[in-house]
Amino acid sequence: MPLTELISFLEIHPDAQIVMDADYRILAANAAYRSLYAGGRDVVGQTCYAVSHGYSRPCDECGEACPLAASRASGEPRRVLHLHHTPRGEEHVDVELTPVRGASGRVEYFVERMLTVREASSSPAESGLVGKSPAFNRMLELVRRVARSGTTALLLGESGTGKELVAQAIHEQSARVRGPFVVVECSGLTETLFESELFGYEKGAFTGANQRKIGLVESASGGTLFLDEVGDIPLALQVKLLRLLETGTFRRVGGVETLRADFRLIAATHRDLKDMVERGSFRRDLYYRLSVFPIHLPALRERREDIVLLAETLITRLAPGRSYTLSEPARSCLQEYDYPGNIRELRNIIERAMLMADGDTLLPEHLPPELAGGASGGMPGVDTVVPLETAERRYLQWALAHHGGDRRSLAAQLGISERTLYRKLAG
Repeated sequence: MPLTELISFLEIHPDAQIVMDADYRILAANAAYRSLYAGGRDVVGQTCYAVSHGYSRPCDECGEACPLAASRASGEPRRVLHLHHTPRGEEHVDVELTPVRGASGRVEYFVERMLTVREASSSPAESGLVGKSPAFNRMLELVRRVARSGTTALLLGESGTGKELVAQAIHEQSARVRGPFVVVECSGLTETLFESELFGYEKGAFTGANQRKIGLVESASGGTLFLDEVGDIPLALQVKLLRLLETGTFRRVGGVETLRADFRLIAATHRDLKDMVERGSFRRDLYYRLSVFPIHLPALRERREDIVLLAETLITRLAPGRSYTLSEPARSCLQEYDYPGNIRELRNIIERAMLMADGDTLLPEHLPPELAGGASGGMPGVDTVVPLETAERRYLQWALAHHGGDRRSLAAQLGISERTLYRKLAG
């Protein structure tokens, strides 16, 4: 397709799109892109990485996934999730890049389509997912990929990492968004309670069943059923769940009518299901039913760049009418702690600090002793001998916190490339 025809076609497209050559140079930007992302700038002639990220080199040389480089090598379309500079600030953007072949059959241009991610924020927000670390972005990309399908998603992560919030984000991006989002807490369910809660029961099914009760499977019709802590379901009850998933049908307790289930399933657990399968405490066939699309939710210590951002978000959500500020020493204390309880623990810490503070500034003395004791200004976590790679990674995490999470600035000060810094931080 000639370039002029391609540009004319894209100009009226409702999604923001640009056309680039193989050297990352922007050849054209449609009206939607100019409105949403250009911010009054003339981007034609500039490189995509300079406009979107402020980089002086391509993304893949700065620790980011570069869809154009990958597509140029393979000749296939590529999709990634990036943080872009926009007129509204830094935003998560879903990038879909398509190579365009000319009359010769060779790839001549690349069309990049951009969609702003509304369910996640890189700045403090009143609701939704918040984060901008590489670990968070990897998770968010998987969430975006699975959401619009009907595929079963399995959320894996430690307690307190926000599995229900992620499940809700998947539901809200899906075709079932207008349907209900029904949570089933699987921990502590007995066999009788499991069946009656999940499938409901008919009047007279057992003593005390004075009227028909609709179960959670039926309540989720047209929407999403979220099975939280599915790894806690006793082995004897797992076959009942497997039968529901395999047949797509169920009967209320005490009923004879076979009912059709109509829900999208999301499951979550903090347990190692693979290990449970090997030990015989979780059914192998159920595991394969659930683990079609596993998503790892990073622990808070895996996304240290997000700790202060999440703390400020929690302040906004816990005290919407009051302007609390985190002091720099308090930020350092928060940054250096490992959070065995993850975001749930961070929330408790922030709530306690606000109660302890007499003014509007949160200080180290308002934090629990295990955090405040770390405000010595030294390098965290190296009071005992650890492997050199571990010590280096902890130092870099600490140094990054003192650079406000700016990897480029820290890399320049250390005299290494941003990509090398990224690799060392990832361990």
